[in-house]
Amino acid sequence: MVFEQVATGGCQSYLVGCEASRAAVLIDPELSRIDEYRGRIGQHGLHLRYVVDTHTHADHFSGSREIGRLLDAPVVMHQLSPAPHATLRLDDGDMLVAGQLRLKALHTPGHTRDSMCLLLGDRVFTGDTLLIGGTGRTDLPTGDPRALYDSLFDKLLKLPPQTLVFPAHDYKGRSHSTIGAELADNPRLQKRQRGEFVAMMQTLDLSAPTHLTEALRTNMTGAKPVSQLLAEASAKVAFMSQGELAERIGDNSCDMVILDLRERDAFAAGHVPGAKHLPRGQLELRVNSDLPDPTVKILTCCEFGKISTLAAVTLRELGYLRATALEGGLAAWREAGRPLTAEA
Repeated sequence: MVFEQVATGGCQSYLVGCEASRAAVLIDPELSRIDEYRGRIGQHGLHLRYVVDTHTHADHFSGSREIGRLLDAPVVMHQLSPAPHATLRLDDGDMLVAGQLRLKALHTPGHTRDSMCLLLGDRVFTGDTLLIGGTGRTDLPTGDPRALYDSLFDKLLKLPPQTLVFPAHDYKGRSHSTIGAELADNPRLQKRQRGEFVAMMQTLDLSAPTHLTEALRTNMTGAKPVSQLLAEASAKVAFMSQGELAERIGDNSCDMVILDLRERDAFAAGHVPGAKHLPRGQLELRVNSDLPDPTVKILTCCEFGKISTLAAVTLRELGYLRATALEGGLAAWREAGRPLTAEA
């Protein structure tokens, strides 16, 4: 069997492949590592049969949809997953076949209601249900400590003690454990009475994942994360430096339309001299009347340079092919002490 473990910070992804058929399964991919997964798949001469998310992740952006699209592989999740891009949904006991590999789905709700583990021969990929020295948290959306207890003690921990455990996360550089080792040494598993375990999980004081809201939005809906949208937009537009804009304003050679995309109050408090106010929410509605000449050079600006980048792409798609964005936004302009015009 081909076996690769790819760590991204504390996130763990797994590539398993059948040596005879070259069919492969990718488990819990992280969006930022798409090129590496493709490289490893190609290096081993594999073809991706399935890409699997063991649950709806709340702490990183899943790469399943993107790599499934790129390599024409179905995205596999549990039946209860809210993700619309999951094209193959599994029930408890269902099996994925990739050449000579057989991966059995074990529905293990608790961390999330759609959590599942994948049993493959001598090992089990436990997602966030069982971690090395810990378990998945139950205080995030659809988490349930009672369900987690049942998934652990009535199902997962009944596997043979020598079964290898490969979790979706580990922040201490460990690659794997075993069911026996976790039963013996995992502090959370020492609470073997249901009530004690539930009480322990309910009193854990855990900080929220850094990208909780956006990760859930992205992973539950299939929408692209803002960081990816910005990266894609940045490749489609040109930018103007702060110094270039200051020079053009200073010598009165500003032969372009400067669009300030912020709301009225922010614009009135201080804007680039000569800028025209056009809130981002009204851009598509007013662009034809406010900018009748599609050949004019346009510079978009906002507070931090993100909305203006996306707006410049929109303008180019609408036919304003000379649209550019101000690098760094008005926050950088203000911090550098450059001129601003305020309205009374």
